Amino acid sequence: MSATTITIDPRDFRDVLGCCPTSVAVITAHHGDDRVGLVVGTFTSISLDPPLVGFFPGIGSSTWPRIASGGRFCANILSSEQAHICKTFTSKSDDKFADVMHGLSPAGLPLIDDIVAWVDCRIESVQQIGDHLLVVGAVEAMGQGTASPLVFLKGGYFATAAI
Repeated sequence: MSATTITIDPRDFRDVLGCCPTSVAVITAHHGDDRVGLVVGTFTSISLDPPLVGFFPGIGSSTWPRIASGGRFCANILSSEQAHICKTFTSKSDDKFADVMHGLSPAGLPLIDDIVAWVDCRIESVQQIGDHLLVVGAVEAMGQGTASPLVFLKGGYFATAAI
């Protein structure tokens, strides 16, 4: 029996999967004395018992190794009013926190003001999957606000109504 090879066009793949809305989160941490942040559209719940979450940074990310070095992260789920923060964290700015109001999470990690929710985690495991990494975090603390989430869909950002 011979194996069948299927070729999927990367642009078609992205277009089709872009029909599924995702939340927008900024993963924050400390690298030495520096604050670091990485935008992801892949933050998700993995397990209730034990409480685990995950996200998928690209293998080529220059920020991910700086986050990983501390062994902890805080996922900041952006509100519908915070598309500008997403753009700030995807920029090449040297200090992405300069104009972003924030405090500290219980673990002492950058916690962006006025977000929908946040989750403090210890890095449980990291596994390469294709051209990304699966980062699994063990949840240690979390909280939520009252804002509506920012959603990424079909290549754009959208505000959602409170549910």
